[in-house]
This record gives sequence, structure tokens and C-alpha cells, in this order.
Amino acid sequence: MKKRFLSLLLGVLFVFSTSLRADEGMWLLPLLQKYNIDVMQQKGFKLTADDIYNINQASLKDAVIIFGRGCTGEVVSDQGLILTNHHCGYGAIQQHSTPEHDYLTDGFWAKSFEEEIPTPGLTATFLVRMEDVTDQITAVFKPEMTEAERDKAAMDAGRKIAKNATDGTHYTASVRSFFGGNQYFLLVYEVFNDVRLVGAPPSSIGKFGHDTDNWMWPRHTGDFSVFRIYASKDNKPADYSPQNVPYKPKHFLPISLKGVKNGDFTMIIGNPGRTQRYMTSFEVEERMKIINASMIYVRGVKQDIWLKDMQADKAVNIKYASKYAGSSNYWKNSIGMNKALKRLKVYDFKKQQEEEFTKWVLANPARKEKYGEALALISEGVAGRNEYLHATQYINEALFSGSEIIGFATATRQLADALKNNKADDVNRITSMLKSRSTSFYKNYNMPTDQKSAKAMFRLFMENVPQKHQPDVFNTIRTKYKGNSDKFIDEMFAKTFFTNPDKFNTFLEKPSLKMLEKDPVYLAAMSILTKAEEIGKAMAPFNEKLQRGQRLYIAGVLEMNEGKPLYPDANSTMRLTYGEVKDYFPMDAVHYNYITTLDGVMEKEDPDNWEFIVPDKLKELYNSKDYGRYGENGRMPVAFISTNDITGGNSGSPVMNNNGELIGIAFDGNWEAMSGDIVFEKNLQRTISVDIRYVLFVIDKYAGAIRLIDEMKIID
Repeated sequence: MKKRFLSLLLGVLFVFSTSLRADEGMWLLPLLQKYNIDVMQQKGFKLTADDIYNINQASLKDAVIIFGRGCTGEVVSDQGLILTNHHCGYGAIQQHSTPEHDYLTDGFWAKSFEEEIPTPGLTATFLVRMEDVTDQITAVFKPEMTEAERDKAAMDAGRKIAKNATDGTHYTASVRSFFGGNQYFLLVYEVFNDVRLVGAPPSSIGKFGHDTDNWMWPRHTGDFSVFRIYASKDNKPADYSPQNVPYKPKHFLPISLKGVKNGDFTMIIGNPGRTQRYMTSFEVEERMKIINASMIYVRGVKQDIWLKDMQADKAVNIKYASKYAGSSNYWKNSIGMNKALKRLKVYDFKKQQEEEFTKWVLANPARKEKYGEALALISEGVAGRNEYLHATQYINEALFSGSEIIGFATATRQLADALKNNKADDVNRITSMLKSRSTSFYKNYNMPTDQKSAKAMFRLFMENVPQKHQPDVFNTIRTKYKGNSDKFIDEMFAKTFFTNPDKFNTFLEKPSLKMLEKDPVYLAAMSILTKAEEIGKAMAPFNEKLQRGQRLYIAGVLEMNEGKPLYPDANSTMRLTYGEVKDYFPMDAVHYNYITTLDGVMEKEDPDNWEFIVPDKLKELYNSKDYGRYGENGRMPVAFISTNDITGGNSGSPVMNNNGELIGIAFDGNWEAMSGDIVFEKNLQRTISVDIRYVLFVIDKYAGAIRLIDEMKIID
């Protein structure tokens, strides 16, 4: 999947063939010895596969964590110190920020262990081991099963396998599907619940460039933050307690100050979220025209409303900072992806794949019987669900996400069901859950902002979704309010108890079904939920075709390339990617160097643009060239690029050199290859990482947090 489109015209080898790979691949760690280690060592790697993944003794995998629920982090000291991205820690930093102590704007540095801030809900998860359990799962399948029945059977069997693997231990486990349901692995984890904020640069460093520079190179963002894992005195996971102590890891990463040069070996271990490298041309078109298009349009409108209120009020800015960042990240990703998919002719690329696959299938009657319907099923599934997927996207983007209070109110349906059935235990359990959820919701909620957003979102929905797919609440707007959705929103917000935390919690003290069913927000939310479920049922037969076609297609690709190393799509499980530091040419007559420096930060500085503010202390250090041992030839490195294959979820991943030493923290991909989740583009695709020397420079020289430097193992 690496060749550019023009090279596909040669049509000599199928795109999945290993001979077409360079640095493409998100490889499973237990299979490195079989598939990858020889190539890695040829490229300069000096360790062994056992040094990376070993279940009997400490290895590199034991220094890498799932940070929270969607990023990666690495342990860098024998006292459980973690480095990850600033944008990964952003929610935690925001959680602890107030207008009086604005850690997003000013940064935060704990001066002692005692000042490190507990962060409820934040976890650090270590992979203990992986085990192929494909035979155990597929043994429960029957030929007549639908895809939904296969999924349920796999889930039931997986639960039993996971239970057997963890009984009598403090570990957790799950069985995950790989290669579109053609392979299954058991993953055993150790989860630590006491993770504390240790340090974070101000956003003017940690998010320098904000949305403008997001997904772009050259980049000058110090995208890092610092946390620490705490454990019980016997070094086991434990809920927060003042008696907990810093965790003693099995392994932590030493840090190299040797720097990077063009061509240097690089290796990343992390937890990539999702790729679709086996996606067909039918799905590419659907992704561009329906999924990405709706996200780009709807989020763009919503974010403009949020940003205006954020810039007008510091308190609102703190409340919405993390939500805005999360929304805008994949909004811009979708814009870049559509541009790259068009520019790189990925649709044509996928058609070429399908032609090669079809020739292979038709060349053998047994293969035709086995895989002959795969592409037709995918085509029928995609075409059949077109209008339903469009409506579903708008329901999710405009109604459930675009109107925060609507999304929040959907959680009360379970309470309504419990009240209807007079199940006191369920009522108490759900009420307790809602009280907990409401605390975090209202902390980051601003009713006037949401009211503005809701008005815009309801208008967008009415204009862009066929009436037959609109919830009944829109019929009410058309009849009772004569199509004036703004008037409906104003009345809904005026009469509901959901927008007021005191009223909502008073309701929860003595929940009443009658009161709930009279509330206009609840009624609107239930109307939308009902329509969403109706559309989901209508779409299900087409999803069934699509899923079956995908499974057969990927199974065929595996058979077609039997004996050759192939990697499964990312699914938030630990992977390794190897590559090299490398510059690139994004377009004719344009060359991008492989590294950026603090010079570029100063060149981009714009005191009138909130995205490009530079702190005075950083300017002082720059002017005096006070870089300490972290500078190189009188300049301060900031970020570098490499050919490693990453995606969302890899944020915060350690970038290591050929000795397994930390040289950077991965945080982004580049604009020209935003189609990379679907097709890896070897000539353009780059991983953007903050240079570890800049991280240490900020910790040491900017923040003066010498105690953190002292506990790391730094190799000059």
C-alpha cells in the first residue's frame, strides 16, 4: 500500500505484498521475531525482539502505557514518572484549572511529591501479555451464523477466555478481533487508577500554533506533559490514597541527548486507535462524501460558536478548552483527509487493488466459491445504507454532540425505564451514576453557549436531513412553532430543569417519572433517540452485508499473501512501527527539512494572534541562548519528523533510537498524507515528534523543575 498511484499502473505485484513495503506497518509485538526483527536490525536496530516484548522478564513494552482512554505514554524513571503529549493531558490540566489557577494558560509544575495533583478517572494501563486465541474463538462459529451472531458468539467465548486468564489475579483482560474478524488475540492488562499531574508547560508552548498548525509541518509545538503513577506500598494498583507511593516500574526508558540526524533509525511503540488500510473504493467514497463531509460542515459551525464565547470569557474558555480541542482535532483531520484522498487518487488506488484481487479470485473455482461475493457485498452494503448513514451522522454530530444538553439528557432514559418498572434498586443505582456524571458535565457546561449552538444545530439538521429521517420533535417545530426552531430552543431552555445543576440534582434526590416526561429537553432527547434507533434498524441489513463482505475480502487478502508478513488494522492495541528520520518534498520545488528549532517559534510569534503567543521567559532564554546541555550548535531543537507509521492513539508514544533510548514523543501526522489511515504513502507520510531535548529544556531551563530531571536516566 506504499506505492504512489502512478506506480500502480505497473500492476506487477498486489499492493499488500511485503515486497512493496518500506516503513509501513503497525506490527504486533509477539510476532516481531517472526516477521520484523531481521529487517529492523538491518536498518540499524541494536537490540533483540526479546528486548522489546518478553512476558518473563522486563522489556521495552513494560515502559509503555495506555494513557487514559485514548493516548499513549512512557515511563521515564524508577519512580513511575510518565511523559505524554500536552494534548493528551489537556483534559486533566483543564480539570484542575480555574480562573484563579489557570494551568492551561500558565502551566503547572509540582515542586514536590506532595504537590502532585490526584486526577480522578485518569488511568495508566500496562500490557502484560498477548496470546493468539483464534482457534478457541472460531471453534464456536457455525456456517449459518449472521455477522451479528458471529460477533455475539465471539464476545461470549472471549469473556470466558478473559475470565480464565485473570481469575485469582488483579489483572483485566479482553479478547479483540483482528483482520476483520479473521484472527483473535487475548490481551491481559494491569490498570493503575492513581495517576497524578506533575507538570505541564503553558499552552503557549504545549499547544503553540493551535488549530492553524495542527497536522502541519514545519511544527514548533512543545507537545508534552508530565504525570506520575502511584501504587500501593506493595507496588500494586490501588485507588487514590495519601498512603500510596510512586510506582516502581519493571522497566523505564533512558533518555538520549545525542539528537537526531537524517537517516537515523527510529522506533515507536504505542496504541494506535484505528486504521482502515483494507478499505475498498466503495468505502473511500462513503468516507469522503458522507462521514467526513458532515463532520467538516457541522463541527465547523459549532466550533465557531464555541470559540467566540471562549474568547469573550476566560471561565468559558477553561470550560470548553478540552471539548473544543477534541472536536477541532478530527474536524481538521477530516478536511485534510478529503484533500489527500483526492490529491493522491486513493479511490483509483483502491480500484486497482480490487481488480488485482478479483483476478486472483476468478483464477480458481475454490477461491471464487469462497471469496467471490466479497466485493459485491461491500458495494451493496455501502449503497444500501447511504441515506441512513447520512441521517445518522447528522443526528450524532448536530443533535447529540451539537447540543450538549440533549446528549446529556439521553442518559436519563434508563432512569425512566426503572421508574416505569418500579425497580427501586435500579433507580438508586442509576441515580447515583447520574449524580456522578452530572458533576463533571456541569463543571464544563455553559448554558448560553449551548443554547446558541443548539439553535444553529437544529437549523442545520432541518435543512440537511430529509424530513422522513427527522425525529418527531421536528414535526412539533413545523406545526406548533411554524418552523421556527430558534423559538422552540428558547422555550425548551427556559422550561427545562436539565440546564440547571441545582434543579437537576434536586430532581435526582426524589426522581419522578411524571416530572421527567414533562421536561422539554427529555422529550426532545427521547424523540431523537427513538429516530436514531429506527434508522439503525433500517440500516442493519446493509451493515450485515458490509461486515460480511469486509471479513471475506480481508480473509482473501490474507490467503492471497500467505506466508508474507501482513499487519492488521489498528484497534487500540499495542503496536510497533520502525522507520527513520527523514526530510521530504511535499510538492514541486518545496523541500521540508527533518528538524525544527526555537528559531521557528520566534519567527512565528504574533502577539495579536492567540495561537502564536510566545512566553516572555522563553524569549529570554532564546535571546541569551541559554540552552544548557540540550542545545545543538547554538540552536535549540524543537521537533523532528520520521517515516514511522502511526495514527490517533499513538499520541504520546515514545520515539526511540536504535538502542531503545527515548529521543522524542510522537504527537501528530502531516497534512500532505492525511489519507494515511487508509493508504500509507511512503514518499509523503511522516510522524511529527517533539524532540526530547526540547522537553527537557522546558522542564529544566524554563520551569526550573530540576527534581524531575534528576530522577531520569539521561545519556549525554
